[in-house]
Amino acid sequence: MTVRDIGIIATTGQPAIAGTFHTLVLQPTSFCNLDCSYCYLPDRRSRQLMSVSVATACARSIEQQDSAHPVSVVWHGGEPTTTPIDVFQALLAPFEALRRAGRVRHEVQTNATLMNERWCDLFAAYDFEIGVSIDGPGMLNRNRLDRAGNATTARTIRGIRVLAEASLPYSVICVVTPETIEHAHDLVEFFTALPGCESVGFNIEEQEGAARTPVSEEAAYRFWSRLVRHRLAGSPLRIRDLDRLADYLGATRAGLTDHGPYEPIPTVAHAGQVVLLSPELLGIKSPRYGDFIAGNVLGEAIGDMVARAGELRYVAEFVTALNDCADRCAFYDFCRGGQAGNRYFEHGNFTARETGYCRTTRQALIRAAADHLTPQGGPS
Repeated sequence: MTVRDIGIIATTGQPAIAGTFHTLVLQPTSFCNLDCSYCYLPDRRSRQLMSVSVATACARSIEQQDSAHPVSVVWHGGEPTTTPIDVFQALLAPFEALRRAGRVRHEVQTNATLMNERWCDLFAAYDFEIGVSIDGPGMLNRNRLDRAGNATTARTIRGIRVLAEASLPYSVICVVTPETIEHAHDLVEFFTALPGCESVGFNIEEQEGAARTPVSEEAAYRFWSRLVRHRLAGSPLRIRDLDRLADYLGATRAGLTDHGPYEPIPTVAHAGQVVLLSPELLGIKSPRYGDFIAGNVLGEAIGDMVARAGELRYVAEFVTALNDCADRCAFYDFCRGGQAGNRYFEHGNFTARETGYCRTTRQALIRAAADHLTPQGGPS
């Protein structure tokens, strides 16, 4: 089976889903030491750990892949640093030859509450890109609680200082909720002042798992508009979302717009099960789609799973949705189909064309930026 068997985008004739992967998300453990109020992840109380055999099989899948691009191995969770550090280092060993050859780079996403000198030494030794999850200062971080319901802001900031003292730069992921969406100025000030913070990405809270009141499109527009104003006023804070839009606009002007296929984003559980398209699908069960599992890396190479992805109902439906987006959505060139997981969690299927994510994270951002270039823009 070839990548073309998965499906194509009719308007471009290009494959809908890439036949190779450039991001591999690994779950060394599903356990998390926090209990964030908006977290949808199942099994976050389970302390099962990934085995070296699973990590070895993942490294072998990368080695077998015919791709000129390095693979970002993203250690996610759960909270990765709840893994005993000696176990974590053993999981890195199978990737080391690939890393030294420039075929792998490691990333980690952490709440930083357990950060210490040993973790810093490990991250430095393996040249990790580090992402820290924090939603702002004080009450703006109110949703990130520990299992006793206590605030965790001070612990995360302590961990950030440990990283800074070790001269380890990091980026931030900030979840923006209905309670914090009007605080763009406070967030910019906070993240600008964080020592060692290279950039921040704002994830507007998505509908995944437990129902919460979503952020409105109008509130999202105001949020992005305020961030654009900070950028135009000379704010030194790098904002992932604005940088991506600027890169897209620059590439478009140069005639270099990337029309590549949707990345499959294989995500591997601690026991080796693999889901495709969206890490958020790992551990989820659905009457319509089952468990979303494409296979187990202990028995089959990830590249082979990607090659036969079109046999999976949810992947086939997503290809249909991508074609619908390409045919009908004016934002498709920038959005490239949004996120597969949002379609499922918002609509219960993968064929829905538009989601709240589309409206608040892509469309509202583009409208806000465009309205600053045309003075007759919308509300501020």
